Amino acid sequence: MQIRALMYFDELVRTNSMRQAAENLNVAPTAISRQIENLEYHFGAPLVERSARGVKLTAAGELLAARAGRTLRELDHVGQLIEDLKGLQRGRVSIYANGATVANLLAPALAEFSLKYPKLRFAVAITSARQAIEAVNGAEADIAVTLFAPPMSGTKVRLRTEIAYDLIVSPAHPTAGMTEVGLKDIAEYSLALPDQSFGFRQAFDALLEKERLSFEPVFVTSSLEMLKELVLSGAAATLLPALTVRREIEAGQLCAVPLTARNAIRTHVDLCVAPDRQLSFAATKLLDFIERFIRERADGTRQPAA
Repeated sequence: MQIRALMYFDELVRTNSMRQAAENLNVAPTAISRQIENLEYHFGAPLVERSARGVKLTAAGELLAARAGRTLRELDHVGQLIEDLKGLQRGRVSIYANGATVANLLAPALAEFSLKYPKLRFAVAITSARQAIEAVNGAEADIAVTLFAPPMSGTKVRLRTEIAYDLIVSPAHPTAGMTEVGLKDIAEYSLALPDQSFGFRQAFDALLEKERLSFEPVFVTSSLEMLKELVLSGAAATLLPALTVRREIEAGQLCAVPLTARNAIRTHVDLCVAPDRQLSFAATKLLDFIERFIRERADGTRQPAA
């Protein structure tokens, strides 16, 4: 069985069209059909059913489709490892991250790393924390950087750093000059919060129940960017790790007020890889760099990176 046949089959599955798959691969439709026939001969079973509406996978085709993509990605990865053995300091790294980790954590880390290694290339996908973990498990990503990640098996957590939450307010907010603030104080003001799918919100609600407090946020959203904009406009305060709005704090646009020790809320940032997959030179160097970068940001320090 040839790799080319798997590539053609994978493209056919992705496009659901012989014609479109042929155009994408710059070959004739008959070439796609011939390679599918080769695969069907190899496996001794029909893989697709052709109709005027496109192609439909048989049960055997579904089974192969679920594995063909990962097999091809692993072969690409092996090619990268072979290039590393040749001493070529070049390559491509795939990173999946959820939105809260990007602007003020992952983006500056990648920018600094890219200046040190200009021949490397990076593909960054912004997804949910769950999708980022699944991408690492499925070999679609080399590295996942997640905040609020749900418990999931199959990945190796290279680094887990606890992140404290502060009350994030505009400079004109009544609490902006306080050294710390409690939940009872927060209840007096308009609040914007993530929805219940976020690990932080679940921890926050549990703390409210423990303290026998109850109040309804004015805004509930799944968009952390919207939370930030609501605070910038002065419409509400929110609770976020200060590092996620570090740029706005340094610019004087936002203030972070620590919660009292009694009301402290912490979640974690995870840096994840697949436990059984050897990373390329590029991915290994980036993983080490991001780990150091996160440690320093979480500690509130920033040292020149090695």
